[in-house]
Amino acid sequence: MNQIKKLIIIGMIAIAAIAAVHNPLTKQYVNKWKQRSVTASAQKSSLWKTIEANASKHYIPPSDAKVDRVWKAIPGYNGLAVDVEASYKKMKSERKYDDRKLVFKQISPKVHLSDLPPSPIYRGHPDKPMVSFLINVAWGNEFIPDMLATLKKHDVFVTFFLEGRWVKANPDLAKMIADSGHELGNHSYTHPDMKTLSREQIREQLIKTNQVIEATTGKQVRWFGPPSGSYRDEVVAVAHSLQLGTVMWTVDTIDWQKPSPEVIINSVTTKVSPGAMILMHPTASTSAALDQLIKSMKQKNLRIGTVSKLMREERIMNKR
Repeated sequence: MNQIKKLIIIGMIAIAAIAAVHNPLTKQYVNKWKQRSVTASAQKSSLWKTIEANASKHYIPPSDAKVDRVWKAIPGYNGLAVDVEASYKKMKSERKYDDRKLVFKQISPKVHLSDLPPSPIYRGHPDKPMVSFLINVAWGNEFIPDMLATLKKHDVFVTFFLEGRWVKANPDLAKMIADSGHELGNHSYTHPDMKTLSREQIREQLIKTNQVIEATTGKQVRWFGPPSGSYRDEVVAVAHSLQLGTVMWTVDTIDWQKPSPEVIINSVTTKVSPGAMILMHPTASTSAALDQLIKSMKQKNLRIGTVSKLMREERIMNKR
């Protein structure tokens, strides 16, 4: 009996379903649903294709790191491409193309700075709107606190290249620099002419300086700035074996000659360009010029960062 009831119920459901399919109102609803689906699909297809068509206009290929004939090692720089799917999701609610809502993704280069043979670095990538201040410290203690205060005022972080002997004699100042958030570099131990030293002497200068900086500040060192910019290929190779990149400079303030602050400002601002590394020391002239130098970089739409930040491949994005 129960089996007969089940068959009757199934039959009634089937009859109701058939009747519903042939009901004009049901047909009208189904047709409208199909039409809306087709329209939505067409709109998606059209919007998607429009985004894809415009993507090529915004594509910037990545730039590989390379060893330049003049500038030696130059870091790579990420390329830029439109993320079509993310852009579509951002525009689909209004179902119309809007260039301002494009979403971008960065494309890494194939060759990185770490892939290059040992070579000195004189500048960052020329397309990167950033510069670095390199402050070599072996003397000038009296000007360091004021320079740190100026950097803090502008929320700017730079790279201080410290002589090892100076760190040992001035641990409190070395810690003050490190605690202010600045990057620390190796400036040799006794400020010798590095190109005249034997391989073992080069290693001793670098290792001893790394050790005293780390013991004093707790910071590890990634970069080496040769005193007076003096080096030979073996110096660069030894530094590389110790995982130190050899850093030179693009623009020199020549502040050790005690020029006026105005001369330093004019000299730097007329020579600086994206990717530049600007060499300076803790002098009275530089301390007085530093505030205006920072403002001048910002007026040129150039960010100021540490050497490590300048060497990164990450593309600086303009605000849209």
